[in-house]
Amino acid sequence: MPRKILIMGLPGAGKTTLAKALAPLLNAVIFNADAVRTNLSRDLGFSLEDRIEHARRMGWMCDRVVEAGGTVIADFICPTEQTRAAFGEAFTIWLDRIAAGRFEDTNRMFVPPGRFDLRVGPQGTPQYWAEQALALLRPPFDPQKPTALFVGRYQPFHAGHQRLIEEGLRRIGQVCIAVRNTHGIDIKNPLPYFAVKQRIETALSAHAGRFVVVPLPNITNVFYGRDVGYKVERIELDEATEAISASKMRGLSAAP
Repeated sequence: MPRKILIMGLPGAGKTTLAKALAPLLNAVIFNADAVRTNLSRDLGFSLEDRIEHARRMGWMCDRVVEAGGTVIADFICPTEQTRAAFGEAFTIWLDRIAAGRFEDTNRMFVPPGRFDLRVGPQGTPQYWAEQALALLRPPFDPQKPTALFVGRYQPFHAGHQRLIEEGLRRIGQVCIAVRNTHGIDIKNPLPYFAVKQRIETALSAHAGRFVVVPLPNITNVFYGRDVGYKVERIELDEATEAISASKMRGLSAAP
């Protein structure tokens, strides 16, 4: 899933409103270009050269969020092809809702983008367009594709679990993560299902659309009869990952 998103267009087109509607759907942070200019780029004016430098700084900040594993939305006019090149590669949403903004110099400078991933027209609510963007950014899970199954408590979901599931993704393409309902049965199971689900979805956000998290009863035995089209297999992780996982589980067991 693309994790650097540019919402661009003329002032007054609704960029900030759309960014605020989309961010919660992606667990994304928002960088508003006006706020960045006010707090970090006061040395810049509104010439083309300064706008290009502002775009470069915005892009650099966004890239740092992506490097840290996050998703970021830039709410930014980004009026020319030069500024878009300086901002860098991104999933681009063009708000083409108005013919002119409130700043005449920006109107004169603005060049419609030659490349974009989603063009937002004048009809439709911000929530509608946020859902359209989400469908492109995070394709829906396909329940009819070959799928690997992982069953666990995930109390808590940790790096070892993540490595296992990512190996399943590598081998099969998509996975179903089934969370056993063990909440509260003892001190080793403190987290309710929705807390576990949230942690899993955050940790695996880079693989959105390739996994689904579902609740299960407290499954303690798995039986099967004759071959019905699937196989049961153990995934072996490297020793370093196993050691990290064991350490985290010991820490949880020792918690009051």
